[in-house]
Amino acid sequence: MFSIIQAAGWPIWPLIACSVLGLALIIERFVSLKTRKIFPPKLLDEAIMVSRSGIPGPDVVKQLEQNSVLGTVLATGFRTYNINPRATEDDLRASLEGAGREAAAKLQRYLGALATIASAAPLLGLLGTVIGMIEIFGSQAADAGGAVPGMGNPGQLAHGISIALYNTAFGLIIAIPALIFWRYFRARVDSYLLAMELAAERFARHLLSLRKPTL
Repeated sequence: MFSIIQAAGWPIWPLIACSVLGLALIIERFVSLKTRKIFPPKLLDEAIMVSRSGIPGPDVVKQLEQNSVLGTVLATGFRTYNINPRATEDDLRASLEGAGREAAAKLQRYLGALATIASAAPLLGLLGTVIGMIEIFGSQAADAGGAVPGMGNPGQLAHGISIALYNTAFGLIIAIPALIFWRYFRARVDSYLLAMELAAERFARHLLSLRKPTL
């Protein structure tokens, strides 16, 4: 393997860097996008149950905020009324929307980098191949200069072409998994965002119902 990397020349090193970075991003997203960290299934019902008799205190809100990304969004609704008991419906919805945008940014983190790797890796591989081919034909022309004009070593030429194509193959080997995982994580994030949007709407109606007797 090292001999292939060495023979492929310097253009393969950016591809190796992309492969290491891409693998790190994939592992990080798998860990960060676990359901228990983003959208625990029973958390919304628990938050509603805790607040049936009124808005809970700061300790409960802080514990909820540290639970998950959804917990942070729900805690924002509680905190809005803890800070300002006379907050209007518009104030509540604005705070939840702001928390939702922050949650979306957190869920989408590093996906742009993974998409860039998926797009750039084939181009880097092609660049390495083109550079390799230029060097190969240059050396063939130099070798042929002292012998029969226009003739080089066919075996050396074939070997050089096969080495140059390693760059393209390596670029595709990096790009294809990166693209697959980017699409997978993109779909997963979209499903989380939709679920959190529906949960925030249900939670907002619940909080507004708590305020009706005091209006």
